[in-house]
Amino acid sequence: MIRAILFVCTGNICRSPMAHALLLRRAADRGIVLIVDSAATSAEEQGNQPDPRAVAELERHGVRMPAHRARRVLPEDFARFDLLVGMTRAHCEALVRLAPADAAHKVRLLLDFSADHAGREVPDPWYGRQQAFVEAFGMIETGVEALLSVLEAAGCRAGQATARS
Repeated sequence: MIRAILFVCTGNICRSPMAHALLLRRAADRGIVLIVDSAATSAEEQGNQPDPRAVAELERHGVRMPAHRARRVLPEDFARFDLLVGMTRAHCEALVRLAPADAAHKVRLLLDFSADHAGREVPDPWYGRQQAFVEAFGMIETGVEALLSVLEAAGCRAGQATARS
């Protein structure tokens, strides 16, 4: 059973924290309690807060960003999390390279949870204007909703795990 999910992007200041915050909110709305976190494939933004544009886009949708500082994926994340969800194929490839042999199966691309969007990536909005964050949020929302449908189909219900943000 999936109880703990780690979202991963390059710097852990835009896409993965947005996915983290959105999954926590939408799961709580459905009575699903999960351990959710986010991390980066790079140490470039280590210790930094989420991009204000990401926070603004979440707030526009009524989602609060949990307290967060960027961090890099750690070896122990592969034991702690049931799923490590990358925003792009490059993130997934980096995770598979880091994963112990018995944990590579835990790595998934976010939009692969949606049959209509399988294989698509969530592009990095950091280089764009606010509209890039609007578009990234829409894609992340699609992936999170599809992931929640998978969790519900697998029987995840309230009280089956503990939340940590």
